[in-house]
Amino acid sequence: MARVYNFSAGPSMLPESVLKKAAAEMLDYEGSGQSVMEMSHRSKIYGTIIEGAEALLREVMNIPDNYKVLFLQGGASTQFAAIPMNLMTKSGKADYVITGQWAKKAHAEAARYGQANVVASSADKTFTYIPKLDPSTFTKDADYFYICMNNTIYGTVYHELPDTGDVPLVADISSCILSRPIDVSKFGVLYAGAQKNMAPAGLTVVIVREDLIGNAMDITPTMLNWKTHADNGSMFNTPPCYTIYIAKLVLEWIKNEVGGLDKMYEINKKKADLLYGFLDSSELFKGTVVPEDRSLMNVPFVTGDADLDAKFVKEATENGLVNIKGHRTVGGMRASIYNAMPYEGVEKLVEFMKKFEAENK
Repeated sequence: MARVYNFSAGPSMLPESVLKKAAAEMLDYEGSGQSVMEMSHRSKIYGTIIEGAEALLREVMNIPDNYKVLFLQGGASTQFAAIPMNLMTKSGKADYVITGQWAKKAHAEAARYGQANVVASSADKTFTYIPKLDPSTFTKDADYFYICMNNTIYGTVYHELPDTGDVPLVADISSCILSRPIDVSKFGVLYAGAQKNMAPAGLTVVIVREDLIGNAMDITPTMLNWKTHADNGSMFNTPPCYTIYIAKLVLEWIKNEVGGLDKMYEINKKKADLLYGFLDSSELFKGTVVPEDRSLMNVPFVTGDADLDAKFVKEATENGLVNIKGHRTVGGMRASIYNAMPYEGVEKLVEFMKKFEAENK
């Protein structure tokens, strides 16, 4: 069977060369006579994998030396609690910008542990834009300021970061990590679930400035305390070994085949420009996000007719363009065009959309 173009919001496509390498090494990793799936995480050979993955992530993302990289489990959603438990320990206050379901859930979790202030929200227009922020409304003594950088469901992204001064900026970058260069030094904490741009589901990466580690609330469970993992090189317990191995292969692909994050951004911009360009000229399809806040990773669109949307999703699937149905809170369609989606996949989608439009005017 021919491989389909998978537009899923996650778990999502992986680079074909990565899948082929993983397949070739499935039974015997580098002459060890065993699969990575079977290895003791305490073995010397697995040590080279996890250390290699961290070194590559530091190199590709240009992570400063005063940041720790943690390979964790529990999905990005577990960090909704870990963040306040580790950071909300001085004033007991934090600021949140609500730009979608995930920021909303993160805020609700933080409100259980301290004063979580909503400084802005785009809920009034179904999260179709990034709200303009007024620094005079920020909490001066907040322990941190929280944003969800790219909103997977709604297809918005921050093109400008809030100026939070000395207050550490915390960002969920689950659906945009590794899609373009990012200045890590502007953040106190960055974190991401791996299942969109990095690896299969099961791994969460937390990048945290060292001075923000070691101040957790007394009630913080051992496994949610970042110090536990920072002190043990992400090896306090068995890490998600195989997912970290695939993440290492993906990082090798970005470095060696793509040519780094500047090049990755160029490719991603070209894909997004092709799709948005068609949406802006189409008489049938319409993008749902204000142009200045459009994501390069997640592109929601609608026809304006629920029956026609359903017909489009069905026929797209039959044509090998799968998982294009929009999130239930938005409806319509959503094309997630992460790093591993080739330009040809977006070309095929646009060709199909043109054909569908001609047949359904």
